[in-house]
Amino acid sequence: MSTIVIKKIPKGCAILCFIVCVCLLGAGVFSAARLPDRLYVNVPQDISLSFPFPMVAQSDPLLSTDGLQPEGGYHATVKLFGVIPIGSTKVKVADEDQVIVGGSPFGIKILADGVLVVGFHDALTADGAANPAKAAGLKEGDLLLSVGGEKLSTNAELVALVERSGGQPLTVQVQRGDKHLTLTLTPVAATDGHYRVGMWVRDSTAGLGTLTFYHPASGTYGGLGHAVCDSDTGKVMSLAKGEIVAAQVQGLTKASVGNAGELRGTLVDNQKLGSIALNCRHGVYGQLYAPPKGETMRVARKQAVKTGDALVYACVDGQVQAYSCTIQRVNLKESADHHMVVRITDPALLQKTGGIVQGMSGSPIVQNGMLVGAITHVFLNQPEKGYGIFAETMLESARIAAASLQQAS
Repeated sequence: MSTIVIKKIPKGCAILCFIVCVCLLGAGVFSAARLPDRLYVNVPQDISLSFPFPMVAQSDPLLSTDGLQPEGGYHATVKLFGVIPIGSTKVKVADEDQVIVGGSPFGIKILADGVLVVGFHDALTADGAANPAKAAGLKEGDLLLSVGGEKLSTNAELVALVERSGGQPLTVQVQRGDKHLTLTLTPVAATDGHYRVGMWVRDSTAGLGTLTFYHPASGTYGGLGHAVCDSDTGKVMSLAKGEIVAAQVQGLTKASVGNAGELRGTLVDNQKLGSIALNCRHGVYGQLYAPPKGETMRVARKQAVKTGDALVYACVDGQVQAYSCTIQRVNLKESADHHMVVRITDPALLQKTGGIVQGMSGSPIVQNGMLVGAITHVFLNQPEKGYGIFAETMLESARIAAASLQQAS
């Protein structure tokens, strides 16, 4: 007869096992929530994902026997630590893309598709202060598309239409976010003898940014890494037309804790570099009139971007140089505005700029010989750190710009 001896697991071990299981479950749920809906790869194989916890997306075998990619791509099971299934995603094989990496500054000039309301001020009349714009229901950030049936392009056109109104009501077509509104604006006679509506407006903007890449296959470029916004309202500038011109860095204000630094430069208006076809939250895009000089590199897929050492290409003293940096965090979620956290580690760049300064937006980030992204924002209280955007995301926007240019031609 056999005797089976069952020993009670020590209470401490049981509690420890329970805590480990709960932690693994929490890690799985946290990581699964950050999975992208689709991954693009160059070959269908297991993909290591850069998350706080090691994960592997294991692609299913080829679903067809003719060597062609299945429609819709491959199904992939994502496993925590390569063992515990926590979710699934789609994997699609994409062609490699070669770009010329930038790093040089350029000037940005945008004419708005209408007139942007940036503030209000009361008009002084014989009966006291009045504000027709507020009374009409206008708000900061509204884009005035037409007044009295006439399309607006400049501030001067608005002033002329208001003056010609003689105080009669004007029908105004307004874009507010995704909504289109029709409002009635009634100018008032001011004590200076002119008709007023009580608001400040802007029809254009200009600034300095950095070229991220040029895509020879489509003839388009990508730069800045974030939208060009109005300085007063923070709203994305609606684009009627725009261009990029050469820029020369004249000096800089060094960044410090609580104070953003800035590259100071001049725009060379007679040296036009290209057009702007798209201004979106991922940057500015358009056609270059001539290919730039620079290294040719492959654009990395987002899942190839890892935490660790990298290089940032920047021009802070007249020429483009590569400076060392570290990618500290990667967020693969497609909807994320900030795809990575980057820390400048190069002593020379830190000595010159104090970290990331305004004007460096769009500076290319290179890792393992591939373009992985671009600098977009600085941490105000940690100027050596900032956010970056995936180069893959910027390339997708460049393709959108190329398609719109093709349609317009």
